[in-house]
Amino acid sequence: MEQNEEKSVNIKGENGNESISISKDGKSVTINKKKSSVAIVVLSFFLILLLAALGYAAYLLINKDKENQQLQELAELDKAEMKDQYKEFDMQYQELQKQLSNDSLIAQIENERRHTQELLEELERTKSTDAQEITRLKKEIASLRKVLRNYVMQVDSLNRLNQALVTENTQIKEEVQKANTQISNLSTERNQLKDKVNIAAQLDATGFWVKANNKKGKEAKKVKDVKKLAFGFTIVKNVTASNGQRIIYARILRPDNTVMGKKGTFDYENTSLEFTEKKYIEYTGEEQTITMYSDVEEFLEAGTYKLFIFCDGQMIGQKSFTLN
Repeated sequence: MEQNEEKSVNIKGENGNESISISKDGKSVTINKKKSSVAIVVLSFFLILLLAALGYAAYLLINKDKENQQLQELAELDKAEMKDQYKEFDMQYQELQKQLSNDSLIAQIENERRHTQELLEELERTKSTDAQEITRLKKEIASLRKVLRNYVMQVDSLNRLNQALVTENTQIKEEVQKANTQISNLSTERNQLKDKVNIAAQLDATGFWVKANNKKGKEAKKVKDVKKLAFGFTIVKNVTASNGQRIIYARILRPDNTVMGKKGTFDYENTSLEFTEKKYIEYTGEEQTITMYSDVEEFLEAGTYKLFIFCDGQMIGQKSFTLN
């Protein structure tokens, strides 16, 4: 059996200082209690510093996370605002196109609108954290705003010009309408005056007479004996009518309204009428007596006959007479 180890402990105090002696296997260890206390204090201080540093680091980390979260929210808001601006640009381009009729300018605006849509699609694909791409797209917004402003000014200028042209066109139309009205009124007045002049210049026949003669030149008692009709009238004085040669047309209608002794036709109110006799006269504007004759070469029935006298395309007189 092994011998029991020799152990001894000696504790003493010197001038209030304490020390501890431990002896084992002939060796001794002396621990100074004062020095041990100082080490504990130092160790505790460093431990407190470490804890404080850890706490501060944790505080900074938490604040950093909050800051990053706030920055993320701001980035999302910024991106959403940019989307709204791109959409607003697109709508404004569409409104500009509706105001135009110029195909070339419409095509240019359409190209810019498509470019805006492409940038909007890029923005929607871009992450909010991609600061570089977001910055680039922001610069594109500034460029688009400048281009849009230029087109707005062009369209506004064209609209003002068109409005001026419309106003001018309206004024011209009103002036033309006014002129046409004046011309129409003048034309109406001229026609009325012309009609009055024509009416005033129209010859007028009065004092009609008709005689039915037999083959001996005497008045026929019966219709079967009539071989020649003699008739006459007076053309009244008319200083308004022009002087010169005139053609007098006599148109005699039988009781059945057929023309007696057809010799030809003359123009009257856009049609042609058959006449019985015609005579050339030289009109001087003074009252003039006219006598005309018509040989009867056809069977005449008893009844009422009508004599119409025409000159210068106008009927200037008429008379009815009876043959028994």
